[in-house]
Amino acid sequence: MRKLSIALALGLSASLILAGCHQKQAAQTQQTTQVSRPSSPTDVAAWQKYMQQLVIKNMQGMTAQQPYVYFVPAGTDSSDQAQRDRQLEQVQSMVSRGVLPGNLIALGGPNSQFTANMLINAFTGAQSGSFHGVIVLFMGNKADEAKVAAIIKPTGAVFRFAQM
Repeated sequence: MRKLSIALALGLSASLILAGCHQKQAAQTQQTTQVSRPSSPTDVAAWQKYMQQLVIKNMQGMTAQQPYVYFVPAGTDSSDQAQRDRQLEQVQSMVSRGVLPGNLIALGGPNSQFTANMLINAFTGAQSGSFHGVIVLFMGNKADEAKVAAIIKPTGAVFRFAQM
């Protein structure tokens, strides 16, 4: 009986170790899987997955629990415009209150110009140096990077750009 319990314990231990190794390999495989840029501007779930990988790549220096990520919809219908207006109010409110160092604010979406305009409108009037130690990630087109950086950098934020 004693030998049987030892054999069962060893067998259980071996199976747990092997299962743990398999999970580690699966996690590594999942991390290396790249999500490509979605072709449809209306596929919100695909865009959010794509943006998530860009945010993860730009998290160095972030010490907060989780980033503030905003998906800026590209549509021109009234519901998309209303969503952009609500998001702009949220980001403006956050900018006016201030954000603690170590946080990351990320904005992106299918239309780089909409995202750039949201960041510019939200950070216009922000006090110089008020975002020291905060990371602001703009996910958009290279053509919009300079104008967004010009409004973000005076706040003292760490400005990061990710090409969409």
